[in-house]
Order: sequence, then C-alpha cells, then structure tokens
Amino acid sequence: MQAQGLYDPSNEHDACGVGFVAHIKGKKSHAIIDQGLLILKNLDHRGAVGADALMGDGAGILIQIPDAFYRAEMLKQGISLPPPGEY
Repeated sequence: MQAQGLYDPSNEHDACGVGFVAHIKGKKSHAIIDQGLLILKNLDHRGAVGADALMGDGAGILIQIPDAFYRAEMLKQGISLPPPGEY
C-alpha cells in the first residue's frame, strides 16, 4: 500500500492479542467463561504481559452479571437483592 491521506503504511505493526467468545444466540453458559479464560491463558502477547513478573497485565474478561446465582446466594444469607440492574 502507498501513503494516502492520513494513512501511512510505515505506521503498520503487530497489535496485542485479543480473543472473543460468545454464543451466537445469546445463551448464557459457564463454558463461555471457560473458553474466555483459555484464550487469556493462550495469548502470549497481551500488551504488558511479561513487563513485570510480579504483577498482572490487566487482561481479563467481561461477563454479564449472573443475577439468578447472586440472588440465590444472597438469599442464603438473608439478603434480598433489588431488581436486576439496580445493584
């Protein structure tokens, strides 16, 4: 490619690793969490990975709040949660 407008091919370089796991129909499953953690484990290059052997690199996963699980666990402790999205 040639430089054109704001694009300059000399700025092209490898990016840090990224992974994405989802159920195409939005089904919630713990298997999705397991697969997301496997992605994190297998990505050798994630930004600051290896920069400090004693610290994490900030990588993680984004999940939906498991409302039914939280609600059941809190009820065991005598706590009633407000409606989803309000806690």
